[in-house]
Amino acid sequence: MSLYLQGLAIGLAYVAPIGMQNLFVINSALTQPRRRAFFIAAIVIFFDISLLLACFFGVGALVERFTQLRLIVLAVGGAVVSWIGVGLLREKPSMDRSVDMSLPLPRVAVKAFVVTWLNPQALIDGTLLYGSFHIGHPGADGTLLVLGSATASLLWFSGVTLLISCFSSRFNDRVLRLVNVVCGSVILVYGLRLILQFFRQIL
Repeated sequence: MSLYLQGLAIGLAYVAPIGMQNLFVINSALTQPRRRAFFIAAIVIFFDISLLLACFFGVGALVERFTQLRLIVLAVGGAVVSWIGVGLLREKPSMDRSVDMSLPLPRVAVKAFVVTWLNPQALIDGTLLYGSFHIGHPGADGTLLVLGSATASLLWFSGVTLLISCFSSRFNDRVLRLVNVVCGSVILVYGLRLILQFFRQIL
């Protein structure tokens, strides 16, 4: 298997598990027109690939080297993640297509940034994964791995958006509310776990 295909396979394994990015893209595909949903997915892909590159070129090394920075990431990230979870639990989405559900561009970008760059687990996991890539595969080899992983991000989020938007007509307000409750509960529990990790490390 070429290094590019290895990067593609590892990238898919990295982004496929349901996380904040996936939930954000899924909710967008359910509530936005298809064209708008793909636009939002493109923004998420941009931030995901930018995080990949940052992890590959050493942001993770700072987190691993400086304990205080790791604590800050856990505390701030845990609070932000919990806030997102509570927001999903309180939200009452509607599938009424007569209502303008489009988000302003700055708000889309901020939310995409939050679910990507302020996700401590993504930052730490990405650091360990792609940081080791950089050490073990310098130069052109590392570039191929990164390109493969970037392709995985593009294919995954575009595919999820297409699949969900094609079947969005099968969803109603109750189903969408259920999705938000489940997703919000998972995210809230995850955020509280991050905060718990923070307190465990300082005590």
